[in-house]
Amino acid sequence: MPERSGPGFRRRVGPPSRRARVALLTLGVLAVLFLLFVMFAGFWTDWLWFRSVHYSSVFTTQLWTKIGLFAVFGLLMAVIVGFNIWLAHRLRPPLSAMSVEQQSLDRYRAGLAPFKRWALIGVSLVIGLVAGAAASGQWRTWLMWTNSTSFGEKDAQFGMDVSFYAFDLPFYEFVLGFAFSAVIVSLLTSALVHYLYGGLRLQGPGRRASAGAQGHLAVLLGVFVLLKAVAYWLDRYALAVKTGSYKGVSGWTGLRYVDANAFLPAKTILFFVAIICAVLFFLTPVRRTWAPALIGLGLMVLSAVLIGGLYPAIVQQFQVKPNEQAKETPYIQKNIDATRQAYGIADAQPTPYTPQGSTTGDALKPDAQTIADVRLLDPNIVSQTFQSLEQQRNYYAFPSTLDVDRYGKGADKQDTVIGLRELDLNGVQRNWINDHFKYTHGYGAAVAKGNQVDDKGGPVFTESGLPATGALGDYEQRIYYGEKTTTYSIVGGSNKEIDYTDTKTGQNVEYTYGGASGVSLDNPLTRAAYAVRFAEPQILYAGAITDGAKVIYNRTPKERVEKVAPWLSIDADPYPVVQGGHLVWVVDGYTTSDGFPFSSKTTLGAATKDSLTNQRGELLTVANQVNYIRNSVKATVDAYTGEVKLYQWDEKDPVLKTWMKAFPGTVEPKADIPQSLLPHLRYPQDMFKVQRDLLGQYHVTDANSFFNGSDIWQVPVDPTSDTKQVQPPYYVTLRMPDAAAASFSLTSTFVPNGRPNLAAFLAVNADPGDDYGKIRLLKMTGESGAPGPGLVQSKFNSRQEVANQIFALKSGGDTELEYGNLLTLPVGGGLLNVEPVYVRGRGAKYPTLSKVLAVYGDDNVAFEDTLEKALTKLFAGQAPPATPVAPSNPGNGTAPASPTTPTSPTAPATPAPTASATPAPGGTISPELQKALSDAAKAYSDSQTAFKNGDWVAYGNAQKALGDALKAADAARGAGPAQAPTAPATPGATPAPGTGGSGSPSPQP
Repeated sequence: MPERSGPGFRRRVGPPSRRARVALLTLGVLAVLFLLFVMFAGFWTDWLWFRSVHYSSVFTTQLWTKIGLFAVFGLLMAVIVGFNIWLAHRLRPPLSAMSVEQQSLDRYRAGLAPFKRWALIGVSLVIGLVAGAAASGQWRTWLMWTNSTSFGEKDAQFGMDVSFYAFDLPFYEFVLGFAFSAVIVSLLTSALVHYLYGGLRLQGPGRRASAGAQGHLAVLLGVFVLLKAVAYWLDRYALAVKTGSYKGVSGWTGLRYVDANAFLPAKTILFFVAIICAVLFFLTPVRRTWAPALIGLGLMVLSAVLIGGLYPAIVQQFQVKPNEQAKETPYIQKNIDATRQAYGIADAQPTPYTPQGSTTGDALKPDAQTIADVRLLDPNIVSQTFQSLEQQRNYYAFPSTLDVDRYGKGADKQDTVIGLRELDLNGVQRNWINDHFKYTHGYGAAVAKGNQVDDKGGPVFTESGLPATGALGDYEQRIYYGEKTTTYSIVGGSNKEIDYTDTKTGQNVEYTYGGASGVSLDNPLTRAAYAVRFAEPQILYAGAITDGAKVIYNRTPKERVEKVAPWLSIDADPYPVVQGGHLVWVVDGYTTSDGFPFSSKTTLGAATKDSLTNQRGELLTVANQVNYIRNSVKATVDAYTGEVKLYQWDEKDPVLKTWMKAFPGTVEPKADIPQSLLPHLRYPQDMFKVQRDLLGQYHVTDANSFFNGSDIWQVPVDPTSDTKQVQPPYYVTLRMPDAAAASFSLTSTFVPNGRPNLAAFLAVNADPGDDYGKIRLLKMTGESGAPGPGLVQSKFNSRQEVANQIFALKSGGDTELEYGNLLTLPVGGGLLNVEPVYVRGRGAKYPTLSKVLAVYGDDNVAFEDTLEKALTKLFAGQAPPATPVAPSNPGNGTAPASPTTPTSPTAPATPAPTASATPAPGGTISPELQKALSDAAKAYSDSQTAFKNGDWVAYGNAQKALGDALKAADAARGAGPAQAPTAPATPGATPAPGTGGSGSPSPQP
């Protein structure tokens, strides 16, 4: 019969067929299995990764701590809530005693009756799961509490060890919060059950609650009020870490007068009031009336308003305000002392400094190394130069900001700028094989002298080329782990990776990874797990993955250290070091706390932000507020093997000791730091920036001066950047006025709040040693009038002769200028400001150093081709020699040879020019000739002085200057070689090549 259809006909819909039911069930089961496998894949791959880096104990400790907290607190919550629900049902009144309102709920009770047990279990489990998940997130709090280490310092108010506030109080507050949650949930669910089963009613005459419901709820309310009493007691101690805003400090922490004299006694009184109120609630089942308990609760609320709110306001208005300074200064002093202690700036005492406007040669001599090591290469700008000259292949790249380190030994040790040639997949044809199998690593380092440029304004490389050669010697140059390496790679097995392209043959040199890192993909289950983790199904069946293949991931140094030490905050600037035949990344780790009493809090992300933040990044804990910080760990990540090492750096830090107890065996002792690595460790930038942020206000150590707030400093805006962010700190080698010798340091400046002149100069010794971390603070005296960085830049730009040269350099818009780092250095009793100026021509790929701006004092400004010329102009020829300009780098990518340094204890004798000479035509000495002879005489004197001092660099510079002066004299005379009278040779000196035994010049062809 044909199927009928049309208006009025309805097809009868029956249950789905058996085949459809099976299909739906199968799909449901598969979906559940897939979700379970996704969860398993995340867990399994994490375990494999931690095992591969030999930090499996970190994974298991976290895992079991989270499971334990989840189970204990989840089960505890489920039992508490479940018991109260069961008790509320057990205390239900008989049906005959129910009102009409309650009898109307009978159908709900009837519907629930068959499932009462399952409903009880289900509700309890759901609430327990939620509570357990919340508790598992407190694993750090639990580990710190169970492994607490004493600080050995007591707070200024209660005399409690700081560890109580840092480790114990957070855990007590967590447990108290959990208890409050359990009581509140129990109260709500119990009230609902009592209402459903007749124990509570909202309408009608008579009692609103049955005796059972009244007793049950009264006890729960009593427990709640009792917990409130505990909260009041803990609030007393929490006042020591209470945060507010005061005297311009947004994170002001600790008690003030009103806290100590109003809030503190109020909390104590409220504690006892709450105890009494709780007792009244506990007596309610006995007295069968709510009245005493409710009256007590009302009195507690009234007390909280009057004693906890109104009374402190009265004290503040009528006791503090009329005489605020006298009342607050004792508490301000506590805040000052605690803050300086917690941030490691307690020893930073300002030293008065009155910079001189001029100086002498004798005053400059102690600062000879400072002048010689003035860094001309700005690591932020010359990155483009490194990229153009040393990239070598499109699939390599340097970071946008390079790093500053020291290489060499003894007198040859100097600041260098270093960058690694890391993998950049944007330079290759992108596909899955290229991205993850072929292009897997970077290659080699490029290193340049920080204080020199060649005669074309480019870096003087000491390590360059591909493969890199130079001063660093032999080392493993392949970079599998780096700052720019953010994707996974599959290496090993029979996979042939592209190592680099040979410049002679043009062929790709291939390589198979032989390092120990990575997770083996031989197991099909592991391959499936990683296919899910990376959302890449090809991992399951790709023929390129052969026996022995491994996957490497989590490849940035910061990421690796964060995973193996999740309790650390990581510095934003890992830096590479070549040591012991390896390329390693050094990563600074910080232990922090927000529980140091009376110490003001700061936000790490805000305190570490400067004009280079976009290039360097920010701390992981961008929004976290802390009031204690230590650079407690130095970590290394091997660029080839990915091996992570954690070394204890601050051996006194109790926070680190606590975490070392929680994760035993993960942090190695300080004594195990390799001796070849130690000279390259440095004071970290983010730690320094946090400290300088606090020193802007906390350089004031007297509470009365702090209260007046008349001496607030701020970090100046970077005048060389368009970001309007503060100036970054700079690594330089310098000698501070109270130091015996120059040292590698991290420096910054301060300006007064709202004014452009210089307020202070800040430096910290960044070289490992006895003085490591010593903070020196030069405070400009009121009469100094020293210009801040903004004013220095204005001096540069406002000078007519400088403006004319800048206009000429710009060539009508064909070139653009880039200002390098503006360095401020205490030299010769004054302040020397030096700023390299880079020029980028139209179409040029990178800028070159063209000029050097320098200013000393108020009016001494120089804008010259080289630093040496600028210093000569500033100091009228009295400055110690700057490093000479080197020849331009050879085009083959190798580093230029260093000038030969004399090793003999004697130096060649040099003819001494005099002011007399053969007259020029016309019978008189021309001004040009007179100047040339004067320069020659000075150069001779400089060479003899340098010889006596054993300063061979200065000696070589003076010899070069002498030769130039004699040539100038030749040209000025207009005929024949210059015939300057000679002086006796230095006693014991050996005649120089090209001179006769008498010391006079030999004829030259």
